[in-house]
Amino acid sequence: MNRKKAGDWIIVGSVIAVSVAVLLVWLHHWSPRQITIRGALIRRDADPRKQVPIPDAMIAASNGVTTVNVKSDASGYFKVALPAVLRPEQTLTLSIQHDEYKPLQLRYRGTIRSLENELYVEALQPLALESESPVSRTAQVVSNVRVRYTYNAESDTEVGSAVNTFQVVNRPNLPCNHQEPCSPDERWKATSHSISMDAGAGNEFRNVRVSCIAGPCPFTHIDDRGFKNDGRQITVSAISWSGTATFLVEAEVFHPAVTSSVREAYPVIFGRDLNFTVPPTQEGVSIEAEINGMPMVFPLGPDLYLSWATCTASRDTQSDRGATAYSCELKPGYRF
Repeated sequence: MNRKKAGDWIIVGSVIAVSVAVLLVWLHHWSPRQITIRGALIRRDADPRKQVPIPDAMIAASNGVTTVNVKSDASGYFKVALPAVLRPEQTLTLSIQHDEYKPLQLRYRGTIRSLENELYVEALQPLALESESPVSRTAQVVSNVRVRYTYNAESDTEVGSAVNTFQVVNRPNLPCNHQEPCSPDERWKATSHSISMDAGAGNEFRNVRVSCIAGPCPFTHIDDRGFKNDGRQITVSAISWSGTATFLVEAEVFHPAVTSSVREAYPVIFGRDLNFTVPPTQEGVSIEAEINGMPMVFPLGPDLYLSWATCTASRDTQSDRGATAYSCELKPGYRF
């Protein structure tokens, strides 16, 4: 009887030991799941054209245990990652605050998958609505608004062409005997030769072409590694494993330069908001406007400061064009 009990205890102990080992392995490889929330903040307005992005808003996301704080970027976008609670359903609370908008608190409930499959686009109510604060007749009038900037663009001018020849001298039918260079099949002794060409200061070669024009051309090889990319200096190499071969090098010579021109554009105005975009190579953005009929120039500068409007800028990162979008809202005491 005692032996039977001892055997039972051994079995129970073995099961517990295996369970503990499995649990330890699981804990070693387990990492807590996260919920990743993505969204955007816009201004609440009945006119979709006035639903501008809201940058620099504070978003506090909480799952009841952990709170994570983030800021919306220039396009109003925000992304929050916080650990998931070990329950089938999660409760997510978003608290949004901005100095110029009414605070907003939202609560969502669902599984990790359902919460992550949402795009949280929230509209914030401005503290001072245009309909609640009619523009005073004594407000300063901003009119005849134009945007000026310097646009830089690359231009290429063809300034000439280059022609050169060179020879690779070799005696045919000589065994290689593992004395480099050899023919591609390592059977015949070969000779290599190369020439270098310089396009001159500020210039570069384009469309480089190299060809064998005389001699046993079928038994030659041209190495294009030194000229397949455009540049001021190129190197052309070739080998021959038969008789003497002659090669021709041709290319166009271009002078690349950056040209600058002053561009002028008219922004789009909706209500109290002004919007415009500029290309990625722009410099020196300024706004020309008349304040109560007096023409003035307002350089935006890196701080995007205007005495009569609050401006934000966001660069397009979704495409290769990289344009920058500006949005300016009139300050109190001004009207278009």
